Order: sequence, then C-alpha cells, then structure tokens
Amino acid sequence: MVQTLVVTAIALGAEAALGYPDRLFRWIGHPVTWIGALIGWTDRTLNRDTLPEARRRLNGLLSLALIAGVPTGCAILLQSAALSLLPAHTLPWAALVVLGLLSATLPAQRSLATHVGAVADALAQEGLDGGRRSVAMIVGRDTDALDLSGVVRAAIESLAENFSDGVVAPLLWCALFGLPGIVFYKAVNTADSMIGHLTPRHAAFGRAAARLDDLINLPASRLSAFWIGLAAPHRAIAVVVATGRDAGRHRSPNAGWPEAAMAAALGISLGGPRAYRGIAVDGAWMGDGRVALTPDDLRRALSLYRAACSIQALAYGLAVLFALPPGWWRP
Repeated sequence: MVQTLVVTAIALGAEAALGYPDRLFRWIGHPVTWIGALIGWTDRTLNRDTLPEARRRLNGLLSLALIAGVPTGCAILLQSAALSLLPAHTLPWAALVVLGLLSATLPAQRSLATHVGAVADALAQEGLDGGRRSVAMIVGRDTDALDLSGVVRAAIESLAENFSDGVVAPLLWCALFGLPGIVFYKAVNTADSMIGHLTPRHAAFGRAAARLDDLINLPASRLSAFWIGLAAPHRAIAVVVATGRDAGRHRSPNAGWPEAAMAAALGISLGGPRAYRGIAVDGAWMGDGRVALTPDDLRRALSLYRAACSIQALAYGLAVLFALPPGWWRP
C-alpha cells in the first residue's frame, strides 16, 4: 500500500504539472487511444449485426474480459519488472518514479480544466455560437439549440462528472493497486464510453461494460462529492443535503453525486431537460439554486474544481507521509 500511494502521489503531481505532452501524443499516441483501438477491433469482430442478441451479449462479456485483461496484464508485467530493479529490502524509489510517470498518463486532471476552460474562453471571445461549438467537443447532448445557460450548464456538468471518472476514480484505483489498478480502471471506463451506451447496436454487446463501469465508479463518485464539499466549506451543509436528496434521482448511479455536490457548492441548479440525437430527455434537477447561469458561473466552477483537486493532492501527500516507515529517507 505504501508503494501504491507513492506511485499515486507521483502520478498526480506529474500529471498536474505536465499533462500529456502534445509531442509525445503525435509520436506514439496515448494509452487510451491504444485501448480504444482494441475496443474498436472487438466491436467490429464480435458485434456483427447478424448475430442473435444472446450471442452478442456473451461476446460483449468476452470482449470486456479481453479489453480489461490485456492492458492490465501488460501493466502487471511492467510493474513487476520495475520493482525488481532494486533489492527488495529497500524502497525502490527509482522504480516508483517510473511507475508514477507511467500512471500519470491516465488521469485527466489538467486536460479536463483545459477543455472546460476552452468553453469559457469561447463564450468570452466568440459569443454563444463559439460556446456551443466548444461545448459540443466535451458533451454528448445536442448543442445547436442551447441558450447561454444551457451551454454553461453542460460545461459544468461535464466538469463535475469527469472530475469523478476522469480524475478521482483513476487515482483511487492507482492508490489501491498501483499501475495495474489505474490501467484496469481506464480500460473499463473507455469501454463504457465507446460501447457502453445502450444504443440499438450496443444494447446487448455493451451491457457488461456499462454495468462494470457503474460498479467500479461507485466509491469515486461519492469521494468526488466529498472533495467538492471540502472545497466549499461555506456550502458544506448544502452539499450534504443536495447529494442526499438529488444524487439518486440522476439517471446514472454515479454522476448525480458530483453534479449535485457541484450544484450545491455553487448555489445553482444542474441537470434538467436536454436532448440527445433529437430525442428529448427530461433529466432530474440537481441542486435548488439559480437556473439562469452565466459565464461567471463556469469560471467559479473551474475555481472550485481546482480547489477540490488541490485538496485531493494534499490528502494523498499526507497519506504518503503517514504510511512511510520511520527513517525512510536514510540510505
């Protein structure tokens, strides 16, 4: 556990400081794109339209085992190789740094702030049309007819939900199981994002991915609401009330927690009606604050997000200090 906490702290710090360099992405791509290529192959190969529903459901389960198993197995081999570089009786700092840097490729702390911040910048520089184009890059709902409040609400909801499954969850799985844990989580989460939506094509094939993703995100969704509450101590009671009242009304078993917490912390309302591919969805409201939102609310949400990330980083740093054995700094 000490080693995985150290790896997590290194990953958190490296990702916050550096993100994933564009030059590296152009050179070798990104681990999530590699996982995505595997998911795409299984979808094309095992999810043929001619197969009966029961067979597609079974193939989806087999596909998920492959999608999660292959990257996680590679991560286990990498971790074992790294930890064998130094004698077992010493804390292998060099190996832990390597594992931390590898793990740093998977959280989205820095990139999430960049993408959501781009919506705020687009609204300021290009107006509503620019905001619609920018928010369409990070949400799945229809954006062409969104008004200003709708654009801001969509961006804040994306920030809240992705704080949970793009930042808190991968770091939590890393803290528990090291590099294999964070790789396993990202493999399942990427599978859910690609095949877990219950469209006609993936209703059977993607069911296993969607269910497993819901399960592995349960602890992080609650933890993310906790971090948000700590980041807004003056609204802590409102956050507790909103999450207890509203989180379970969300159509996702997990997204309601960070969204309700974010709404209460900012004194606004999130959720409500929206449309996907022209189909209207009457979503539940999260929070009981203002419905009319402005770009300033998006800036406040980004500030709250950064504060929550800082609190999380402090918590992991303290956990490492308490977990390290006495005299760990001595050679």
